[in-house]
Amino acid sequence: MKSYTIEQISEIVGGMLNKIENVTINKLLPPLKADENTLALALSEEEIENLTKTKAKAALVPLGVSLDNISTIEVERPKLAMMKLLHLFYIPPEINLNTHPSAVVYEDLITGTNVSIGANVCIGRNVKIGNSSKIMPNVYIGRNVEIGENCIIYPGVNIGDDVKIGNRVIIHNGASIGADGFSFVTETPDNIEQARKEGGEIKDVNNEQKIHKIPSIGSVTIKDDVEIGANTCIDRGTIENTEIGEMTKIDNLVQIGHNCKIGKACMIVSQAGIAGSCVIGDRVVIAGQAGLADHIEIGHDSIVMASTGVSKSFPPKSIIAGTPAVLRKDFIKQMKLMKDAAIMIQKFKKYEPLLSQFEANEESEDK
Repeated sequence: MKSYTIEQISEIVGGMLNKIENVTINKLLPPLKADENTLALALSEEEIENLTKTKAKAALVPLGVSLDNISTIEVERPKLAMMKLLHLFYIPPEINLNTHPSAVVYEDLITGTNVSIGANVCIGRNVKIGNSSKIMPNVYIGRNVEIGENCIIYPGVNIGDDVKIGNRVIIHNGASIGADGFSFVTETPDNIEQARKEGGEIKDVNNEQKIHKIPSIGSVTIKDDVEIGANTCIDRGTIENTEIGEMTKIDNLVQIGHNCKIGKACMIVSQAGIAGSCVIGDRVVIAGQAGLADHIEIGHDSIVMASTGVSKSFPPKSIIAGTPAVLRKDFIKQMKLMKDAAIMIQKFKKYEPLLSQFEANEESEDK
């Protein structure tokens, strides 16, 4: 079991130590679940109040919180400090530094040093895997794939042909990287084409319409320090590669369509869906269940709020909400107008009988 003195913990997180007594820390927990060898993580007002009832002798707290009954480590950014501590106590998965006998690999596989290939892994021709990368059991890797150094590919991941993966990339269980894009064409204009051309109307229906698949001959490029969540799908490009920029973090159950270009240091949250050929700038946040139509562009440093339906492009530093999406300030105005309209309707219903009586009197006078 890992253990550290409170002085060591304070130095690691760069905090200000207010020491009451000597403490040895071997785990991290919220205050109410902590014991005397636990560092209580009191990052919110509620958890700070719970420190009065904790058994812990030490706590991590925001800057300015000082208590008389417990040693505290004050930090300016508590969540950042927590991240450092979780890395400190994190135990990586156990992986043997060899190729498991059940793995199926071609002889032309090129690997660096300290590479691990787990049980039932299948690797195609002309694959390169960099130093200290770990391929866990039941992974499929297609032809001509390149995987950089210090990557972790978790069980059940499928990586299609020609995919290029940078250094320190993490891909979690069940993700699909480089499947065919969802791209089709019809012999005559389909309903979507008609609706766009005719201002939302569908005039001609072809009962014998044929749909032809457009194959994807591009692939996927994933840059350094990207993390991809479980069961996320990133489709290969039609001609050019789909691209994921450096430091971008993608949650579980995200769909990224063919030809998309995702910028650096983006955050894409669970159940977001990005249709084909979208261009997402750097440091963009796309919140949960947001949906982006194809061929749109979101500028740098924008935020797409949860459950937003984006059907047009937005410039940098936009905060986007609603369906169809508008700038957040306009969305708030719309909500206020709807609220005001509801009040007006209630008032109208209240005075509707008087209005009806007034109209009846007017008709009688006209006669």
